[in-house]
Amino acid sequence: MSSTNKDSEIAQAIFTVNRHAKTATDNQYLYALKKEALHLMIQQNRAQKLGLHFSKNPRKSQQQSSILVKCGDYYFHMLPRKEDFHTLEHLGELDETYRNPPSRMNLKHAKELLRNLTGLEPTDKNPAISALPKRYEPKDMDRFYTPKKSYFD
Repeated sequence: MSSTNKDSEIAQAIFTVNRHAKTATDNQYLYALKKEALHLMIQQNRAQKLGLHFSKNPRKSQQQSSILVKCGDYYFHMLPRKEDFHTLEHLGELDETYRNPPSRMNLKHAKELLRNLTGLEPTDKNPAISALPKRYEPKDMDRFYTPKKSYFD
């Protein structure tokens, strides 16, 4: 498989993971996969930082910028580092008319591809379930015995 073919497949996997992360209940692992994959692609000169954009939804009503990254045929945004403000040109507002090309990749395949690329493994499968207290189950009631002391209890 050629390098450009592989780059486009990785870009499509990043796009798929990013799209699912926006609606997932536990999205930290998906965003970590996206971030690590993009950093790795940038370090290997297989993706490039194009410039800075103003964020569409800034935190706490403060103006915020994000980096526009081109990987394959896809464009992504990531959080900037301090040096990015000195080295990258500011492109202004986000262009709402542009959309990434449509993608049809299975999330499981995309996560596997990025996991192999980055080496990131998910943490405990369901930490939220193990952290929850046990459910309340009422005691079995005998027909003639009740723990109530009076009618109002």
